[in-house]
Amino acid sequence: MGDLRGITARLEHLARLGVDALWLSPFYRSPQADGGYDVADYRDVDPRFGTLADADALLARAHELGLRVIVDLVPNHTSDQHAWFRQALAAGPGSPERARYVFREGLGETGEEPPNNWESVFGGPAWTRVCDRPDAAGSAWAGDGQWYLHLFDAAQPDLSWENTEVHAEFEDVLRFWLDRGVDGFRVDVAHGLVKAQGLPDWTGHVTMVEGTDDDGPAASAHQGARPPMFDQDGVHEIYRAWRRVVDGYPGERVLVAEAWVDPLERLARYVRSDEMHQAFNFAFLVSRWHAQELRAVVSASLAANDAVGAPTTWVVSNHDVVRHASRLGLEATGKGPNGIGAEDPQPDAALGLRRARAATLLMLGLPGSAYLYQGEELGLPEHTALPDDARQDPAFFRTRGAEKGRDGCRVPLPWEAAAPAFGFSPTGAAWLPQPAGWARYAVDAQTGQAGSTLELYRTTLRLRRELGLGLGSLAWAPGFGPDVVAFVNGPADGARGDVVVVTNLGATPARLPAGHRVLVASGELIEADGATLVPTDTTVWLAR
Repeated sequence: MGDLRGITARLEHLARLGVDALWLSPFYRSPQADGGYDVADYRDVDPRFGTLADADALLARAHELGLRVIVDLVPNHTSDQHAWFRQALAAGPGSPERARYVFREGLGETGEEPPNNWESVFGGPAWTRVCDRPDAAGSAWAGDGQWYLHLFDAAQPDLSWENTEVHAEFEDVLRFWLDRGVDGFRVDVAHGLVKAQGLPDWTGHVTMVEGTDDDGPAASAHQGARPPMFDQDGVHEIYRAWRRVVDGYPGERVLVAEAWVDPLERLARYVRSDEMHQAFNFAFLVSRWHAQELRAVVSASLAANDAVGAPTTWVVSNHDVVRHASRLGLEATGKGPNGIGAEDPQPDAALGLRRARAATLLMLGLPGSAYLYQGEELGLPEHTALPDDARQDPAFFRTRGAEKGRDGCRVPLPWEAAAPAFGFSPTGAAWLPQPAGWARYAVDAQTGQAGSTLELYRTTLRLRRELGLGLGSLAWAPGFGPDVVAFVNGPADGARGDVVVVTNLGATPARLPAGHRVLVASGELIEADGATLVPTDTTVWLAR
């Protein structure tokens, strides 16, 4: 499984890579029904990952290395093994304990139908009847006909943010970890805490990362066509309260929203001056490998965030999508499928990696904050041949295998080419099996190798920091064809010259303007007739 001590032992890799901070997915006590996003105790470390002392040691070592640490907070739901939910089951309908969650009576003559037609993001209904739970037999709630809401797995009951105890509890959890020295929180499903009054039926469908599909008039008859379970206006008062908590601590502490919200103007509301500091930009992640589409989403993202005075974020991979080194090698780019199996169409590995390197340099050249997903600095592809009996994502089981799920992007990293489990564990075991061919991607196999993806990331991140590109400004560069994304990143303080970023997505090599110096390129450039050309699926940074 890995543990906190293992992460601490690898922190020097991150410091050398050149990142500013580490975001950890949940390490709290959890039955691991959904990779730790089913939290049973928010104030303790799961024994399989270590202890609170190990968490303190990780924080101390990270800070020694100049790294900040952001921890994951899961406020939309708990585990069904959380003390509150066990108390709610035992206390019965109408109790104060049940008021902490979203319990409702069912429809039909005997309450045998769910309270509404909502679907789980992971597939199937978003409601489970208490008496139908596997642990109901022989229990005090064996005949309990109430239903509880779970927008994800049945083991992840949704909290009721209409309850003041819930508000107080999470503000206390924030303080618990801030007191231990964490630098901020990535807030899971930040748009999902508040549900529309009355929990009205909705005919749309919610998917991971890309958001919602509106299937008809019933979906648009309330809340301005927003789904009743997401992006309700009441979430913003919650985050204003959290911001007051965070701002009460010394130093710079940060709140980052995972919010699947469209359009971008709605997303920007989460990063107004008294709410979150940043929000993941999924519109950029799901864009196709298409120049016009990329230009449009960059412009729209910057405009929306500039309007509220917040930085824009950029991301191309995370733990919920197919890795972009594989996604960009598929016939249809964009978000891609929810997982890839051995029987599915396979990515073009060489094409995918070439485009992934180009996409990363494009992203890191943009002003704003960039988020990298573990292993992308190695050029890791998706594990597309993961055996079904090794899969753990609840989406795989709830869709009966129709969706392969997210396990393929979560396989442990290769650190040492010749070591058991490529250095992940001394036994050779890994909680998700690694492909045999991953030795060539290992950190030790790429370190010091000119042209390797790891050294490309190290060089690019160093330049990004030295040149202050994150704090720069963007202007589109003239003189390039429609299949080229080209922009000028101007300095914020006049301390440097402009940096020109050019990405060629067309079939014809793009000619670079004369008088520019190449800073870094995602692939080999072409020298012909005294000119420098950018090949297809290649990005270059120029100084002028």
